Amino acid sequence: MTKKRAGLPEVAKYIVLAVMLIYVVVLMLFTSGSNKSFEEVSETVSASIDTENLTEMSERMLKRNFGLNSADYDGVMYYASESSMSVEEVLLIKVKSRGQIQEVTDALDERTQARIAAFEGYGSEEVRLLEDAQQSVRGRFIFFAVSSQAGEYRSVFDSSL
Repeated sequence: MTKKRAGLPEVAKYIVLAVMLIYVVVLMLFTSGSNKSFEEVSETVSASIDTENLTEMSERMLKRNFGLNSADYDGVMYYASESSMSVEEVLLIKVKSRGQIQEVTDALDERTQARIAAFEGYGSEEVRLLEDAQQSVRGRFIFFAVSSQAGEYRSVFDSSL
C-alpha cells in the first residue's frame, strides 16, 4: 500500500487555522484589560503628568465638563489646565461595567467636538491638540488626553496595565 501525501487543501486548512489562532491571541493581548487596581494605574499615570500645566480637578469639574458623575465609576482621575484658554486635560476612568464604556466615550467625543467649535477660528494650536487627542479603552479602563504630551501619557497608561 502506498502512503498518500497531504494535498494543498489539507495543508492550507492547517495554515489558516494557525493564522486564526495567532490573530485571536494577539487581539486578546491588545484589547484586554488589566488585573491591576485603579489606584496602581492612576498613580503611574499621575506621576507622568506635567503638574506645572495641569492641576487635579474635583468631582464637580468632571460633572461640569463631561456630564459624568464620579460616583458611578470604580475610579476617576482628572487633570486639567486652570486656564480657560488651554484645552489640555487628562482623564482616566475605570468603569464598573462594560455597559458604561459607550456612555463615557460619547461624553469624551461630545466634549472634544464642543471645544473644537469653541476654539475654531482663533485657537488653531488648541484645535490641533483636540484633533490629536489620545483616547484608549482597555478592558474597563478608559484613558483620554488632550496635550502636546498626549502620546507620552498614553504610552505610560498602556504600560501601566
